[in-house]
Amino acid sequence: MTQLALIIDLNVCVGCHACVTSCKEWNTSGPAGPMSDENPYGADPTGVFFNRVQTYEVGTFPDTCTLHFPKSCLHCEDPPCVPVCPTGASYKRKEDGIVLVDYDKCIGCQYCSWACPYGAREFDEKQKVMKKCTLCVDRIYSETLPERDRKPSCVLACPTGARLFGDVHDPESNVSRAIRDNAGYDLMPEWGTHPANHYLPRRRTTMTIHEDELIRADNPLKIDGKQPKPTTQQPTLDDSTSW
Repeated sequence: MTQLALIIDLNVCVGCHACVTSCKEWNTSGPAGPMSDENPYGADPTGVFFNRVQTYEVGTFPDTCTLHFPKSCLHCEDPPCVPVCPTGASYKRKEDGIVLVDYDKCIGCQYCSWACPYGAREFDEKQKVMKKCTLCVDRIYSETLPERDRKPSCVLACPTGARLFGDVHDPESNVSRAIRDNAGYDLMPEWGTHPANHYLPRRRTTMTIHEDELIRADNPLKIDGKQPKPTTQQPTLDDSTSW
């Protein structure tokens, strides 16, 4: 059975939020939208985002580094949000494994949000329904788009190629190879939800810098021993400008 998913390489994600903005732009004008933002710059903002990037400082000073962690619905193979839905609004598609919400059936009870251990559900305060990442299902199957563009908008927008998209059940797919070759892992396996989305871990590179490498050989401040100075006969700004 096909299971479409995202693979996120934490080693090359730079936290630019291009995936966040492109996701918001595409989905707010599509079948999933509008994705409202209420009082976005106030003291108590609310908004719907299918994808968010959280940034952490990892390690103990001075040996620290910054980690950017994109997070969205993981399209679990055994999603706990589906069986708790009293109306059947949350469901998992058999043909591709994508977990979706039928807004016509959703009553906004938020049971699915409480059941999701990853906090991936979003409640739209304006429409009073639950929303979530759809893997851009309207885009990946669109016959009006060129084949190369039939991917989630976040994948196409990522400038560093940190996001991959494909079938994780196909052992020869690009995402399956990335998981095998880079020790990809899923989040919180102890919950038994079997997330389809995977992450590729940070690969720390050891770098040694010698003291002489911190001194520029071509430092312009030390050329000829002094900085050039204008002569007193050269015109100044005061000579040509009226303040």
